[in-house]
Amino acid sequence: MSILDQIIADKKVEVEQRKSLYPVKLLEQSTYFSSKAVSLKKYIRREDKVGIIAEFKRQSPSKGIINSSAKVEKTTIGYMQAGASGLSVLTDSKYFGGKNEDLITARSFNFCPILRKDFIVDEYQIIEAKSIGADVILLIAAALTPEQVKSLGAFAQSLGLEVLLEVHNKEELESTLNPHIDLLGVNNRNLSTFETTIQTSKDLAELIPNDFVKVSESGINDPAVVVDLMSHGFEGFLIGEYFMQKGSPEKACRDFVKQIKLQSSKV
Repeated sequence: MSILDQIIADKKVEVEQRKSLYPVKLLEQSTYFSSKAVSLKKYIRREDKVGIIAEFKRQSPSKGIINSSAKVEKTTIGYMQAGASGLSVLTDSKYFGGKNEDLITARSFNFCPILRKDFIVDEYQIIEAKSIGADVILLIAAALTPEQVKSLGAFAQSLGLEVLLEVHNKEELESTLNPHIDLLGVNNRNLSTFETTIQTSKDLAELIPNDFVKVSESGINDPAVVVDLMSHGFEGFLIGEYFMQKGSPEKACRDFVKQIKLQSSKV
């Protein structure tokens, strides 16, 4: 069983437990549930931004503890002041050390698009995402059937949320593309081996229809790489580990954004 298989198996058990603890009727009473979502697509395409989706991530299965001392409030506010186009907040507890309260905190201090980064396997989690203030959900092609991707995407959009579909290869891309997706993310990390190569994004770039905002994820640690990916049609860049490894993630983000603007102006 791969690490992804294990995560998904555990997630299904967790979701069933949460359903009994926090019924849908309770989630729908949240202040955020009736709020209009903020569009990540629009923020990524703003002329004053460079497409960075800055992630708050304490740990990961491949790296272990990345940053246990960073505070959600300070980091997320700092990310947005640094010029990020949006935020990504991990809410998986067992493998990534996150929690729903992290996203609620980020939402209460920021008016910007927030991606709920988790392993979605059930419509319940989408209702939950809306109730904690998320604007975008992540669907992982490797964890779902094409039918699930389509139905979960349609359900999310019916609640006013945007959908980021994550693929790792050509087969996943071709089998899961459907009209209920807003952003198409290419994960440069192989979830079986954890090897990371930016070439994955470049190889898939031309296969992604221009209807979708193209997002490159994982392994991005150099502003020059972002500028290069822009030339392949990518508009969004999900970066967490590189920022979170620093003593001040928000300062690392600010310096990164400045360098992208400087280098892209010379291209």
